[in-house]
Amino acid sequence: MRKPRWLAVLAVLASLTFLAAPGETEVRTGGTLATGSAPSQALGENIAFNVYLPAGYARGTDRHPVLYLLHGRGDTMQAWTRVKTLLDDMIRTKRIPPVIAVMPDAPWSERGGWYADSRYTGADLPGRPIETALTRDLVAYVDATYRTAPIREARLVGGYSMGGAGALRFALAHQDVFSAAAVLSPAVYTPLPPSDSSARDYGAFGKGGEKFSDEVYRELNYPALLPKLDPDLPVRLFVAVGDDEYANPDPADARHDLDFESAALYNAARRSPALSAQLRVLDGGHDWTVWEPAFEQVMAELGPGLSVTPPTGLPAPLYGTAGPDWAGGVAAQADGSLTIGYAAGGNAVLTRVGGWTRQLGTAADERLYGLAALPDGGVLAAGYTKGDLDGRHAGNTTDDAFVVSLDAGGAVRWITQFGVPGVADRLYGLTAAPDGGAYVVGYTKGALDGANAGDKDAILAHLSSGGEVSWIRQYGGVGEDKAYGVAADASNVYVTGSASAALPTALPTAGPTARPTTGAGTATPGGWLAAFTADGTRKWVATAGGTASDRLNAVAVTTTGLVVATGGVGGDAYTAAYTSQGKQRWQHTLATPLAEAGAAVVPLAGGEVEVAGYTRGRVGVQAGGADVLTLRLDGKGRQRAAAQLGTARDDGVDAFAEPNLYATATPSGEVAITGLTYGAPKGGDAPGNGDVFLVRTSPADPR
Repeated sequence: MRKPRWLAVLAVLASLTFLAAPGETEVRTGGTLATGSAPSQALGENIAFNVYLPAGYARGTDRHPVLYLLHGRGDTMQAWTRVKTLLDDMIRTKRIPPVIAVMPDAPWSERGGWYADSRYTGADLPGRPIETALTRDLVAYVDATYRTAPIREARLVGGYSMGGAGALRFALAHQDVFSAAAVLSPAVYTPLPPSDSSARDYGAFGKGGEKFSDEVYRELNYPALLPKLDPDLPVRLFVAVGDDEYANPDPADARHDLDFESAALYNAARRSPALSAQLRVLDGGHDWTVWEPAFEQVMAELGPGLSVTPPTGLPAPLYGTAGPDWAGGVAAQADGSLTIGYAAGGNAVLTRVGGWTRQLGTAADERLYGLAALPDGGVLAAGYTKGDLDGRHAGNTTDDAFVVSLDAGGAVRWITQFGVPGVADRLYGLTAAPDGGAYVVGYTKGALDGANAGDKDAILAHLSSGGEVSWIRQYGGVGEDKAYGVAADASNVYVTGSASAALPTALPTAGPTARPTTGAGTATPGGWLAAFTADGTRKWVATAGGTASDRLNAVAVTTTGLVVATGGVGGDAYTAAYTSQGKQRWQHTLATPLAEAGAAVVPLAGGEVEVAGYTRGRVGVQAGGADVLTLRLDGKGRQRAAAQLGTARDDGVDAFAEPNLYATATPSGEVAITGLTYGAPKGGDAPGNGDVFLVRTSPADPR
């Protein structure tokens, strides 16, 4: 037997801890609930709503993100008030930032309006522009009345059942308004609702005198919206449903059970470049035994990403072509000018920003990996070519290493190409040598310095100021070994890399070209840092991590003489400092639940360093997929600042999950960072398919 209505009313009142006027605070139990009314030009009447204000709102001055929570068919704005205690607890324990929650009433079309702009003209249930009223009029009123941030990054829309369908529609059709959506047991059906669905009964998807139009429903439903989404306005989508949803007894309509429809929605959404989607199946049915715990999971996942500050974008212009492009390095001259290198159209390109451009290439492919400024205003660059770049390697078809020297006007002084015929030889890093030459690192699949120890061996080479190869050292074990970064001081050369198997750690038995002693190696694969003398004798090796995916990407010598290497270990950004004798002084790890890595390290005044890399997690304000990470560490490895910047798409990492980012200090104390982006810059266009950005960060504020 159903309970008397007055008991149900008492139960609802008991669930409301406190109702207060706007701005009134509730000291003992956290935030407040208040009622409000927003004028709507679209409706020609007011929109009633409940609003949750976080504890201390009346006394504060901060702005807050906003949740817009839509109730189900037949329910009222009171339904969502039950999450007040949950919001109080999550804010108090700092699992989420203090948020405002707006819970609008949707009485139109006798509470079956489906949050759509109805085109039904029947006199029984006249159609109303509910979608326009809530996404425009209500949002505008809330932003004008409460301390919100009028940006999409500060708004999440959520709902259950009919409200879940509305939240999905709002998030996909209004990407400029909402950046996240909580879609709980959504009453979404594809391609059309089952015959017994109430979506057919209230005129929400009607047209003229027809209460339900197949054409209108398909037009408004998510399969029609997904192909039109803008990837530069990413939406985070969280779908949840119970495992005991109503099972339609009609075999023809079993496909429309909401657990099935939720899985179909998730699998369609996760394939959109504009969406990041998650799905949870909880124990329970079509009720609050599912929606309340699901909402807690939603807020734990999406809440921390809500921000009243927009993400920091990348500046225009981008460099590149309509085809695939990659960053190749950056160098700062004494007069403050910058030179960047990149691969565009299969050729190597060097550009003095605001000045000359030099393209180097053959009919085959070239890539650049590292630039270094010269005292006379010239620049060194390194990479690899599949062709005859120096005019002395006719018939070459495999990767050869090359180093090029340009003068201050961009003219080529010399090009040196070297490698083992028929196998791959690549350079991945370069630094200027104290004697005016260059040190370069990479790998060879051949034998450049004695026999090859395995699949690939790391190499270190010295070139004179005139471009002659003075010596080459080959270093490797039985696995795949690569060198990525190189730095030098007056006495030593430091090299970083990765190893897929154990590396030899014993020192050469005699002379600079002697091979390591047999059987000596690291305990595990991973990243490594090796020190060599100026003539190429290996002095010591330090390792980091323990898997083949761990690597050290870059190295620099600080103003206090420490050797600092950075990379990725265990999916985290890892940085460590050593003395010139190989003793570790400190290490630092920056970790989020997702992947990040250091890709470049820049020495600053006082022994500090700035690490540049990428993160897929949230360090500052998240912009998109992989963002550029900047990390300031003091001379003892203590974190002073961390931030992220980027576009809505991947930045600083390529499609193969390889870091593609470089950084250098400028004479003014800024840090110049260049790298790959798949997105668009602020206030500019992207040539497409991956382009190259250049950004300068201030030492006072790495953002």
